[in-house]
Amino acid sequence: MSGLIGKKIGMTSVFSASGKYIPCTIIEAGPCVVTQVKTLEKDGYEAVQLAFDEKKEKHTSSAMKGHFAKAATTPKRKLVEFAEFPSALNLGDKVTVELFAEGEFVDVIGTSKGKGFQGVVKRHGFSGVGGQTHGQHDRARAPGSLGNSSTGARVIKGMRMAGRTGGNRNKANNLEVVKVFADKNLLVIKGSIPGSKGSYVYIEK
Repeated sequence: MSGLIGKKIGMTSVFSASGKYIPCTIIEAGPCVVTQVKTLEKDGYEAVQLAFDEKKEKHTSSAMKGHFAKAATTPKRKLVEFAEFPSALNLGDKVTVELFAEGEFVDVIGTSKGKGFQGVVKRHGFSGVGGQTHGQHDRARAPGSLGNSSTGARVIKGMRMAGRTGGNRNKANNLEVVKVFADKNLLVIKGSIPGSKGSYVYIEK
């Protein structure tokens, strides 16, 4: 799918023409520079590599400096491949937020907020064991039994237990594009998307 690299700015809300309140996410989308065009003959598949967000040269390796020099652009922080653009793109071309139109639907990929090591109530939505009284002083948020002797007296794979939570790649499907501000490179998308403020996201048509 064709798309753009963006950065989550934050959330806001707008009112529709009918007066309906719509929570929205603001994304700084592009402009992205084409830094590589992959072909079926040379690479085995067709794709376009886009680069986004400025990066200092002193923090860029020599190999990457040469890679960006081929596209006649400055070093960038994020490189992502997309496919099936509506028109052919060449090395050094820029893809802007005008790729999207108001009213169309997009998929947004992001990395969810990392929450560290969490218990089963927060991680999996367990309700806890027993009530709050009758001696259950330290068992309210415990996971309960983890297995029995019929399974060989072991904990079976896939058991929902405490552990690291968040920090996963997630995809929000079919989100409506409410507004496109081409002059400011901003997209206003209906609903929430995964990730914290300032995190990179990928918007796909």
